[in-house]
Amino acid sequence: MGEEDTVILDGAGIKRALTRIAHEILERNKGVQNLVLVGIRTGGVHLARELARRLEEIEGETVPVGEVDITLYRDDIKGHTAHLPVGKTLIPFVIEDKKMVLVDDVLFTGRTIRAAMDAIMDHGRPSCIQLAVLIDRGHRELPIRADFVGRNVPTSLKETIQVLFDPTNRPQEVVLQK
Repeated sequence: MGEEDTVILDGAGIKRALTRIAHEILERNKGVQNLVLVGIRTGGVHLARELARRLEEIEGETVPVGEVDITLYRDDIKGHTAHLPVGKTLIPFVIEDKKMVLVDDVLFTGRTIRAAMDAIMDHGRPSCIQLAVLIDRGHRELPIRADFVGRNVPTSLKETIQVLFDPTNRPQEVVLQK
């Protein structure tokens, strides 16, 4: 961490935010019946697994977790995709008519979310897609809004936000870099 970095959320703050998001998901969806989580690679996948753990602690039922890679669906890097490493989209369950919560670490322009929705629609049609993010930093370029937000952090375009994970992929802290 550089001297210009500011910790926005520490480990305890992240845990509280994810627990609150889990409760909000349960309230909106009236439990976990027909619910699936899909994380956007890579940070969103780790957070989706954390949310699934919390949902299981609260409800006593397992919620399926999948992962989506958006590399080939991005609209801001056309022509450069041949040079990018493509990860795996792994959705080992039927998504038709499921209530899906798409999970990402940081919501910025909305382009990543749009690409993820395109990738998901290639796998089936959920009854609805809701969006959960740990951090919403503003600066939307598309009309996309998160349903569940851990923390809103207004930023300048020169700043970046990083969610740092430990070696076991548990979120450790959220850092604002100037």
